[in-house]
Amino acid sequence: MITELEFKSLSAQGYNRIPLMVEAFADLETPLSLYLKLAHSKDGGKYSFLLESVVGGERFGRYSFIGLPARTLLRASGFGAEARTEVVTDGVVVETAEGNPLDFIEAYQKRFKVALRPGLPRFCGGLAGYFGYDAVRYIEKKLEATCPPDTLGCPDIMLLQCEELAVIDNLSGKLYLIVYADPNRPEAYSNAKRRLRELRDQLKYSVAAPQVKASAPHPAERSFAKVDYLKAVERAKELIAGGDFMQVQVGQRISKRYTESPLSLYRALRSMNPSPYMFFYNLGDFHVVAASPEILVRQETMGDGQQKVTIRPLAGTRPRGASPELDKAAEVELINDPKERAEHVMLIDLARNDIGRIAKIGTVKVTEAFAVERYSHVMHIVSNVEGTLLDGMTAIDVLKATFPAGTLTGAPKVHAMELIDQLEPIKRGLYGGACGYISYAGDMDVAITIRTGVIKNQMLHVQAAAGVVADSVPELEWKETEAKARALLRAAELVEEGLE
Repeated sequence: MITELEFKSLSAQGYNRIPLMVEAFADLETPLSLYLKLAHSKDGGKYSFLLESVVGGERFGRYSFIGLPARTLLRASGFGAEARTEVVTDGVVVETAEGNPLDFIEAYQKRFKVALRPGLPRFCGGLAGYFGYDAVRYIEKKLEATCPPDTLGCPDIMLLQCEELAVIDNLSGKLYLIVYADPNRPEAYSNAKRRLRELRDQLKYSVAAPQVKASAPHPAERSFAKVDYLKAVERAKELIAGGDFMQVQVGQRISKRYTESPLSLYRALRSMNPSPYMFFYNLGDFHVVAASPEILVRQETMGDGQQKVTIRPLAGTRPRGASPELDKAAEVELINDPKERAEHVMLIDLARNDIGRIAKIGTVKVTEAFAVERYSHVMHIVSNVEGTLLDGMTAIDVLKATFPAGTLTGAPKVHAMELIDQLEPIKRGLYGGACGYISYAGDMDVAITIRTGVIKNQMLHVQAAAGVVADSVPELEWKETEAKARALLRAAELVEEGLE
């Protein structure tokens, strides 16, 4: 931990956010147990989060992140003249800004001059939360007026200002507790030290997971009657055949009553469907539970000071086989399917185009192509596209260039989104947007909000889409959406069965 003299020196240099950090051993803990001790114990963890990762479906990523209950959050909603962003501190709206929320968020970040410590993971404080799919209407103005009805009622953007967090190093078994101090506040250094002592003391407490009692299963409802979904696919196929589109993603929402703890759903999901991006957000009025396999975009500072941007398009799907032999047969069929290959090539091109808008000339590369990744219920084709970011670009610039993912829209991208507004009966909300963080250092890592459940008013909402192309079979596209939603629905069933 820095000394008070060092703290005052940093304050004199103009820093208005200074992190204090202590280390502790956590080799006998899990990220979930630490979340329960540090975040969930206060007010049920309102405005807190847990971020985890499983690499290649086999091992946990090096770091897990726990955002302790945030005092300040940003939330945005409305489009066009009605767009506004609110800054909420301790439950009170302290600032309201009219205009484009993305521009406000970019300006808000610049208010903070942060004394970053070398050697820390790329996320050690900043903004964490989500950009809903419909935030694209802040980027593409022609989409402002075509938004379908909103039946969910969540903000279009919600970001927690993370100034107390725990970073778990899953390799070394160490835990880093970090508290940011504002030197302009009285007793800032001593208050931050005291807070760190409190957090260390909380590590000594024993905790229990939320109790789960077996309950009767609840039926699911769909935003689309199956016959109407099939008609929407047929309409998309007609327009594709006419040359208007190459592909269109047509999705549906599945909803069912869910009365148990949202954290229990996350426990079930992370056990049965470990994924590269697993996250649990308690956002007060609602919760977000996810095991997303797909990055939207990652922006990270490299050793030479340059910033690398990565998109990892994931498209082409088959259900998992019931045996190793059937699973391998499904992989061979998937990788050799002309429709799936053509769709995936198109999405690689979209990723190259998106990165090309913000990358230095000659740096955009496909570093991996047509790999197959497996998850609990499905397998996918995946590729990797990278580029070196142009000097002066911010995380919001990167987001504007890449959002939303082409794998959730189709191509041409904006034209496909216009058609989605016509074909899908309800506003997408969080689905198809991005969830993750923008750090104080300027790095960003956001996953596509798929394989994601939103729990609000004791209802679980899960959404999934399928990519429609010229030779799509409508019945198979319907089945693909059902397969993609299955992991979350099965996780809910496990909770209803008592997690036994």
